[in-house]
Amino acid sequence: MSEQFSRRDFLKLAGLGAATTAILTGCGPASRYVKREPYQQMPEYNSVGQSTYYATTCRECAAGCGLVVRTYQGRAIKTEGNASHPLNLGKTCARGQATLQGLYNPDRVTDPNKTGSAMEWDAAIQVVADALKKYKPDEIAFLMGMAPDHLFDLVTDMANATGMNAPIRFGALGMFEARATLSKAAETLFGQAGLPFFDVGGAQVVLSFGANFLETWLSPIPYTRGFTGLREAKTKLRGKFVQFEARMSATGGKADEWVPLRPGTEALVALAIGQIAAEIRGGAMPKAFSSVDLLDVASKSGVKLEALEHLGELVATTNGVLAIPGGPALGQSNGLAVAEAVLALNAFAENIGKPGGVYLSALAPNQTEANRPASAKEMQEFVEKMASGAFKVLFVHGVNPVFELPKSIDFKSAMGSVEQVISFATFPDETSAEADYIFPDHHGLESWGYQRVATGTAQPVLSGAQPVVSPFYNTRATADVLIAAAQLAGGKFAEALPYKDEVEFLQTKVSSLMSESDGSFTAPDAFTFMAYFQQYGGWWKNTDARLSSGTSGILNANISAEEAQFAGEGEFFFVPFVSPTLAEAGANKPWLQELPDPTTTVMWNTWVEINPETAHELGLHNDDMVKVISEVGEVQAYVYLYPAIRPDTIAMPFGQGHTAYGRYAENRGANPANLLGGHFNEAGDLAFAGMRVKIEKISSAVSGVGLSRMESRMGVYGEALGEEH
Repeated sequence: MSEQFSRRDFLKLAGLGAATTAILTGCGPASRYVKREPYQQMPEYNSVGQSTYYATTCRECAAGCGLVVRTYQGRAIKTEGNASHPLNLGKTCARGQATLQGLYNPDRVTDPNKTGSAMEWDAAIQVVADALKKYKPDEIAFLMGMAPDHLFDLVTDMANATGMNAPIRFGALGMFEARATLSKAAETLFGQAGLPFFDVGGAQVVLSFGANFLETWLSPIPYTRGFTGLREAKTKLRGKFVQFEARMSATGGKADEWVPLRPGTEALVALAIGQIAAEIRGGAMPKAFSSVDLLDVASKSGVKLEALEHLGELVATTNGVLAIPGGPALGQSNGLAVAEAVLALNAFAENIGKPGGVYLSALAPNQTEANRPASAKEMQEFVEKMASGAFKVLFVHGVNPVFELPKSIDFKSAMGSVEQVISFATFPDETSAEADYIFPDHHGLESWGYQRVATGTAQPVLSGAQPVVSPFYNTRATADVLIAAAQLAGGKFAEALPYKDEVEFLQTKVSSLMSESDGSFTAPDAFTFMAYFQQYGGWWKNTDARLSSGTSGILNANISAEEAQFAGEGEFFFVPFVSPTLAEAGANKPWLQELPDPTTTVMWNTWVEINPETAHELGLHNDDMVKVISEVGEVQAYVYLYPAIRPDTIAMPFGQGHTAYGRYAENRGANPANLLGGHFNEAGDLAFAGMRVKIEKISSAVSGVGLSRMESRMGVYGEALGEEH
């Protein structure tokens, strides 16, 4: 125990009964008073030779999966999924497994500092307090990531009480998922905005228009589980999966039928399939499907009329059809029309709010409209305000906009117009490198908090987080920094955050759930409730709260059948996709760098996927270095001959190309976001899949230099076959 607290005092803090047991395993709020000692001074509640397990929440993305972390003598040694958590039911993705490499990363920011010079925390907190007092409320801005939610709530409370600008949140995954477009289309279908929930596991036929739900889209763990249900053949017929996309993703590689349609024609194809299905069923033709000409669709999309007729018959004659609109299809100038066209297929299949159909995701506890991430258009407007000098101080937490936003939006230059930029980065990323101060937050496995589960489960879920180890470095919880600074600033700031520390704030927020009658647990008092919250890894309702009352009005709507408009004059459609292994923030973890890409097996680098026929015409070979040029920029990368891509399309993974972010990420690969212009669809999402690019060869492949990959080039491409050795 720490010197300030005896065992008896500790048990008093813990409460009675089961709450005491929770505290002794490190799960309760009073454990923040415990000093975890080195091996030679082992805390008395640890047993040498025995592991201690902590329930917490994964912070590698904003999905909110529950983890159970095994620790041994004060060190975290293994993460697994929390089997009781409704979202992931004990499963994790590769990023969840690799979160330990973030915890032990040798390049973490270890101390508060001003432009590289170390500071004491008292001085750092004073800097924050002075910034709050010095500037007018409308001159203070907070830019936050998509996690954690408890910190976003704390800043929101402070903004509401003081008149500051409301915090804005952003994440590259939300941008590539086109969340604003999906939510806007769901409003047409359900009468209110929100993220749809697609019941893949209960469907019999799934039509996916670019949704890579087995990789990075929305919440891949529950969708992977749903896909298992689709394929399950013991209690039902084996489900059928059709994927429409210009470049075969890892998800598309699992499909029964892969349809390589021309980018920008997804709405046309969806409406054509609906028209054919309606004709087969007979009766009045829905207005939504009546505007397309089948021969014209076949010509523009590159999908043969026979294939369209086959798919239309499949929709018309099969019960349990489910259609899903994915990010690359929505991230185009006509993205909203694509979403509405695909959702209209669900209305035609009469699956709204039914097993195997589409629902509106359950709202997490205390979820409001303010919790949604900003669209790329809103981020552009935010950057324009920065550049105008409207913000005098900018606080950044949990997001790396210099890397994640397109270079054309120019967040980096806009930072120069802000008098004071304060970053709370855990790692030395590109944005913190431009900041005046870095006041490092704890790693997620050293942190308290909660995360609302936005989609992927039928139940409202508030996923809980707690420290599984003591902080390794001289870091401090950002919530604690803001609470302490607000007290120093006084006035409305002190009134807005009248808490002793972060845990007291959490108790205040979480204890409001005690009045819920259908929760996963109950408790007689707030301390015990908080102990259970940490012990079980969160709180969730026991009932299905998905919204199932949709409207059929979408079938009578005029859905635009126009093709997408593409920016630039290049000869190739450009498809950037989020790396299934690295995503937006995994490049600083060598486990993930070493993990082969599931479709190409490439590691440690960036590549350009080009159809072999196209490469032959251009005189390109594997591992040649090329320059990809758009209307706003250019990047360099190695050629990868990829037969599962249209000849008129090239593709690049997003996740590499860092100029900072530590030794494993820095100066490795290229960032395709540097090729994206400031073009948006009707919902404000970036038209990231609406670019045309050119290719220029820089150099030929050099022996011993090129892409690191696991596949056999002899077996895949026949290289060196027939040669004598």
